[in-house]
This record gives sequence, C-alpha cells and structure tokens, in this order.
Amino acid sequence: MNKAVQDYYPDELSHCYGCGRNNAAGHQIKTYWDGDKNETVAHFTPLPEHTAIPGFVYGGLIASLIDCHGTGTAAAAAYRAAGREMGSLPPLRFVTGSLQVSYLAPTPLGVELELHGVPVEVKEKKVVVDITVSAQGKVTAKGQVIAVRMPDSMKPAR
Repeated sequence: MNKAVQDYYPDELSHCYGCGRNNAAGHQIKTYWDGDKNETVAHFTPLPEHTAIPGFVYGGLIASLIDCHGTGTAAAAAYRAAGREMGSLPPLRFVTGSLQVSYLAPTPLGVELELHGVPVEVKEKKVVVDITVSAQGKVTAKGQVIAVRMPDSMKPAR
C-alpha cells in the first residue's frame, strides 16, 4: 500500500487532530501495513512543543499517537477482514471506544518514534489493536485501543 490508511478517509472524515490530513495544526499521523505482516507501522518525530521535562516527550502526545495509530490500524484491519479494497464505499471509519496506555520508560525528545500496531481482534463493529512505541529501538510505551465503528451520529449530514 503506497498510500497511508488515513489518505483513504473521505474528506469530511479527515479533520482529526492526530491523523486528519485536513487539520494543518494536527500531528498528521500516517499508518501503513508493514510489508506482508499483520502489523502496521507509523513514524512521528516529536517537536520541542511536545516537551514534558526538557529532553523528554509529554505523555499525552504518546497517548494521542497510540490512539490515532490504533484507529487507523482498525480501519485497515476491517477492510482486510471484509476482503475490501482500502477506500471502497461505504467507508470503514473507526473511533476510540477505549484507550489504555502503559509508559515503560522515558521517551526522548528529538528522535523519530516508531509505532507498531497489531490487530488482535477484528469484528464488524469493533477492532482491538495492541500498539508499541519505540525510540531508538527501545520500547518506551505500550497501549491498547478498542476501536468501534464510527456511529452515524458523528458523520456529517450529506
């Protein structure tokens, strides 16, 4: 897949602060399948404004990265499980039902972070994704996202 999962989201559903391509002030996280593995990958380099303590990343940013990489992974896994092409209609868009984050080590600022997502349960309306965050090859955080199909009440009126 040359395009990121988020690049397939319809324009009206692409405003998320973490991963929306239509949010210039956001993180613009991009989720990709990692080769032929049942695993996704994303990269993000924290900026100085993401500081918790000089030299280290604010934990809320890490939670945000896990959150959006998890929902992106959920969408990709749902399309794959349904045997559908990414971006085919109707769109499979997920939101966070639950987010659990464990901070394992301080995450250094100024280095690229790598996130890996593994879908561990894929159902029609719910996908569970385990995420790891690494800096310089060391896992600094783990999380789990329970992603649910976006309810109609969140979709813009057409």
